[in-house]
Formats: sequence, structure tokens, C-alpha cells
Amino acid sequence: MARAQRIAMFEREVRERLSRAALDAILDRAEVISEGQRAERSGKDSYLGSTMVTVDLDSLGPVVREPGDAGTAQRLAALLRADPTIKARMDALACREVLRVTSTRPKGVRTEIQIRAQGSRVFIDADVEASF
Repeated sequence: MARAQRIAMFEREVRERLSRAALDAILDRAEVISEGQRAERSGKDSYLGSTMVTVDLDSLGPVVREPGDAGTAQRLAALLRADPTIKARMDALACREVLRVTSTRPKGVRTEIQIRAQGSRVFIDADVEASF
């Protein structure tokens, strides 16, 4: 076995994250479906519902370089789970959807999100609670 005569002074680390421009394009082209209704909880006017975002990677072909396949969907889902801005983005989207569904601007919105990939699609599901 050969013995190393010299060692590397620097170590390299490669990190992968979603670009802001790509995330904007992905969410702009996603299909959004919301359902829910106003309800009284603990004597307070609130909204309970869900917002479902579907990203079809096949439709992103003209915008992104990566192939719209199942492997890319798995990578995208993993990177979305790790993205520090996805929670705030989903909260803002849920707020717009609550306004659209109820015609009333909520005072506060809380979401709990789940992200998964299936085939060449990524699903971002948000349980939504809003107060008025």
C-alpha cells in the first residue's frame, strides 16, 4: 500500500439548493386548489381548510434545464422540504386563498405543510387555519 506523502490543505463541499428564480417560476406555474370554510372555534371566527399545490415537472420544460422525470421530482421535493422560505411562501399563498374563498382578509394564517413526489409531480399540501 502506498503511503501519502502530501495531504490536501483544503476540503471542498458541494451544496445544492433551489435557486430563487426557479422557485418563483415553479410556484407561478403550479396548479393551486383550495377548499375550506369559515367556522366558529372557541368562540372565534376562523377558517379551516387546505391548499394543495401541484407542480407538474413536464410543464416546466421550457423554463428549467433539468429533465421533468421522477428523479428530478424526488430531488425537488427534498430541496423544497429543506428550503428556508417555503413555509413563508405557503403561508402567503394560503392567505390569498383564504381571502379568495371567504372574501375576507384574515388577520392571521397558520399552515402545516407536507411535501411529496409521485412520478414527475411534486405535491405541496397545506392544512390551513386562519383567524378573522
